[in-house]
Amino acid sequence: MSELKIYNSLHRKKEKFEPLKPGFVGLYVCGPTVYGHAHLGHAKSYVSFDIIVRYLRYLGYKVRYVQNITDVGHLVTDADEGEDKVAKQARIEQLEPMEIAELYTRSYFEDMDNLNVLRPDISPRASGHIPEQIELVEKLLESGFAYEVQGTVYFDVKKYKEYGKLSGRKLEDLIEGVRIEINQEKRNSADFALWKRAEPGHIMQWNSPWGKGYPGWHAECSVMSTKYLGQPFDIHGGGLENVFPHHECEIAQSEAAEDKPFARYWLHNNMVTVEGTKMGKSLNNFVTVKDAFRNFPPLAVRFFVLNSHYRSPLDFSDDALKAAHKGLDRIHQTLTKILQTKGHEGAPDDDLTIKIKNYLQRFTAEMNDDFNTPRAIAALFDFIKEINGFLQRDTISKATLENIRDTLEKTAGDVLGILPTDWSSLMDGASTDDLDVLLQLLIDIRKELRENKQFALADEIRDRLKTINITIKDTPQGTTWEMGR
Repeated sequence: MSELKIYNSLHRKKEKFEPLKPGFVGLYVCGPTVYGHAHLGHAKSYVSFDIIVRYLRYLGYKVRYVQNITDVGHLVTDADEGEDKVAKQARIEQLEPMEIAELYTRSYFEDMDNLNVLRPDISPRASGHIPEQIELVEKLLESGFAYEVQGTVYFDVKKYKEYGKLSGRKLEDLIEGVRIEINQEKRNSADFALWKRAEPGHIMQWNSPWGKGYPGWHAECSVMSTKYLGQPFDIHGGGLENVFPHHECEIAQSEAAEDKPFARYWLHNNMVTVEGTKMGKSLNNFVTVKDAFRNFPPLAVRFFVLNSHYRSPLDFSDDALKAAHKGLDRIHQTLTKILQTKGHEGAPDDDLTIKIKNYLQRFTAEMNDDFNTPRAIAALFDFIKEINGFLQRDTISKATLENIRDTLEKTAGDVLGILPTDWSSLMDGASTDDLDVLLQLLIDIRKELRENKQFALADEIRDRLKTINITIKDTPQGTTWEMGR
């Protein structure tokens, strides 16, 4: 079997994955800042890392997945100036900041559950780790990597000689590139805040050795990742937009504090775009996950994300989502056929057994190549096509059917996460596209019959649909249908 290779952003190349501890992987991913509902950009990120977690477990690793919740310290500029994003939303909605955090944290996990994203093993909050962040700042002050100015503590980037190694940026360029020094407190324009003093009226603040204040955005991820995974740990993940400054600053403060590597592999997912422009709240071109669910089943949205490699951009459009929905429906239709096929009691089918083995090898090889879901899905579709050919003959043994089902559960289910938990639900009409088309056809025929005064035949269509738990309702706005027991 081929070995797992992943693209390490730190070294800008694919590398063989070798965890620190045999059989165990420690993974930290930057979680959401909870001041609004999740959008499709969040779906791209967290579905991508869900696949990585699932595949590592498929390979037999025990994975400890830590994903934080940012409920304080993330300013609207993503830098050191401006208003806290959670506090700003609290002011807009006239709620307490922690009410905002609770509201949108619940919303986030609701969306991720619907997308079949596995819950992290640990979901720590920034506000719950203030003492650890203060300890990190104290350590950096003691070692000379930080300095304090009137209650705010900054990291001195010139003291850390490897600053810029993740993003590839040169410190000299970062400092010289700032024409106007925005903050005169800093020794260098590229210095970043570890702890911020609370200005009058700031509603999120804690006591510290430097007075009342709040942590910088970067400090939280350093302390929460190492608290639960140790230092160094195996994999640090996040969005491509976080490479600089967020992840660069994490590396600097963590390695300066402990004098040893922070994370060994850095993985970054690309963004969702709309007509080539990044989807984001600041540009007001975002589509929330909840909005997408109004028009498409959650698993179709997940499948849409998986049709792009995690390191590639994903351009959003209704047509692209419709195509993903249609493709997923083809897979579910095959599963329905498998459930409907009884199979014979004979020996396993040699030809199909070989095809199953070949598919598993191909699927694993594609996933071992930096979690290449588009190619893994292509292998799945080829396998589905071969299965359908055999199902049409209706000569498959029960043993082979069980093998097919087990194989699809492991690959399409456990790894890709695109199968319903209960396969029997497919027998109730999981092929929604085809069912919509069929029912609309019957409704149109029934309408024509009624217009031609053939009421008995129209009523027969309604009554026979009722026997299979489909109810036709005639309303002033038109005819609708619903399925129910």
